[in-house]
Amino acid sequence: MHIVITGGGGFLGAMLARTLLRQSELALAGASPVAIRRITLLDQVAPPADLCADARVAYRVGELNDLLNANALPADVALVYHLAAAVSGECEADFDLGMRSNFAATHRLLQACRALQTRPMLVFASSLAVFGDSPEQPVPAVIEDHTLPTPQTSYGIQKYIGEQLVADYGRKGFIRGRSLRLMTVSVRPGKPNGAASSFMSGIIREPLAGVVARCPVPRDTAVALLSPSRTMQCLVRAAQASDREWGPRTALTLPAICITVGEMAATLERIAGKAVSDLIDWTIDPAVKKLVDTWPAHIRAERARGLGLLPDADFDSIVYEYVRENPVAVTVPLRSSFEAR
Repeated sequence: MHIVITGGGGFLGAMLARTLLRQSELALAGASPVAIRRITLLDQVAPPADLCADARVAYRVGELNDLLNANALPADVALVYHLAAAVSGECEADFDLGMRSNFAATHRLLQACRALQTRPMLVFASSLAVFGDSPEQPVPAVIEDHTLPTPQTSYGIQKYIGEQLVADYGRKGFIRGRSLRLMTVSVRPGKPNGAASSFMSGIIREPLAGVVARCPVPRDTAVALLSPSRTMQCLVRAAQASDREWGPRTALTLPAICITVGEMAATLERIAGKAVSDLIDWTIDPAVKKLVDTWPAHIRAERARGLGLLPDADFDSIVYEYVRENPVAVTVPLRSSFEAR
């Protein structure tokens, strides 16, 4: 099996590639498992060194529209994960960037899949940002599988357009389409990015490295989170589910835990002490707050549950996962009760 991952040089794309390589095989759409022979990563940056060194991995570096125009999609591809995107803050600051990266590139990728005439599966990473709150159309207290998307940002609009394109290309038989509405993934390692949600990792990651982190929203702001490992489970399961298990062509909203940023800070203090949690700078950024305030926090993902996809048990377990997977990035001492876990 040949798999393509757009955005394969980024954190989620690289983690997904490693996950699939460790599995070494995949049962696509409920069929018998097939060996993963090749993974091709498409991104504006090269993938991490370990992936570059794997004989099963190929990569192409460039802007996705340009790569697709240069026929970067292999003719034998059976599965495409479309993770590449301009993030929320970037799309609000630069409308044309968002339309080029999130709308035009998605359409171009779907056209490339259609041209293969082999009906590859395409798993599209959509976002919780397709739901948004406004005075004219308030978001429900709990997002359910039947909740109508009401995006309030350019990024959310572009992701919702992508969902509808994937659904229609699937309806026409050009692809087998699967769209997932990803939650904010926390705790991400590495450096902050341009996403408005970046602080949801930063207020844990940076203090654990002894660095000040700004939280641009009030302590009582509720957010929906999913750990990196649970996100990987969801991405893999989306490709493995049979058409009957998957159900309708509409996007699948993933599970999440709901927590306030104040509770996140309290978890950090419980794990590393008050001196570390005091490294959070609680200076409000009105522009970020305005965006985040439109996002829902309470999710009831029954369709995902039917596929065996569940939220993390609690935020402590998410932080523990980050510490375990990124020991070099944690430079402050942790409390003995946490280290014993």
